[in-house]
Amino acid sequence: MSLRTEEAYVGWVRRFIRAHDRRHPRTLGARVVEAFLTLLATRDRVSASTQNQALSALLFLYREVLAVDLPWLDNVVRAKRPQRLPTVLSQDEARRLLAAMDGRSWLIASLLLRYRHAPDGRGQRAYAMR
Repeated sequence: MSLRTEEAYVGWVRRFIRAHDRRHPRTLGARVVEAFLTLLATRDRVSASTQNQALSALLFLYREVLAVDLPWLDNVVRAKRPQRLPTVLSQDEARRLLAAMDGRSWLIASLLLRYRHAPDGRGQRAYAMR
């Protein structure tokens, strides 16, 4: 694994151990791991990718370092992934945006704009940024 991954995993293991009064992870079971990951999502409001990284670090610790198989962690409250909504421009807005640009910025913006066949909320065709 890469050095950056190793550093991140060590950070999560330290945080986990400190959260449990510096007790050895071998004395802590799957329920404690589930509770820790759930707190990350609910109390600390970390992103889903951050919670997944913490989960991966703890699974690596238990499986590879301690040779302990944790039962599948079904009771973890998962962090919510952000809903990504595309920015949609009307044809007129897209034309005005491109008219305000020139050169390289115009070329890049014109390539990023793509024609959408679906009508927008007003029954008009729209452009959407990829």
